[in-house]
Amino acid sequence: MSKHYDEVFKRDAVALLESGRPLKKLAAELGVCAVSLRGWRDRYAKTLTKAAPQSLEAAQMEVRQLRQEVADLRRQREILKKTLGILAEPPCSDTSASKP
Repeated sequence: MSKHYDEVFKRDAVALLESGRPLKKLAAELGVCAVSLRGWRDRYAKTLTKAAPQSLEAAQMEVRQLRQEVADLRRQREILKKTLGILAEPPCSDTSASKP
């Protein structure tokens, strides 16, 4: 049974390959045949080199956005931890209010 991969997967695999990863190792990691990956490289490598600067800028922008989101989520987590700590404390017993 042969697997069919969409064009996006093939282009992403070739982009990973062009980042300097060994072909056979990358093929094994992706679960594809090395011959298929080599064919994709031959077919898509020329078009990817033209689009690389835009892809790099887009990737850098995405990394900045994701880092900001991670920082926001960490702040939210710390606030939630503090809130849970406050709520988990036993209520103060006011001895003067309980006396008749």
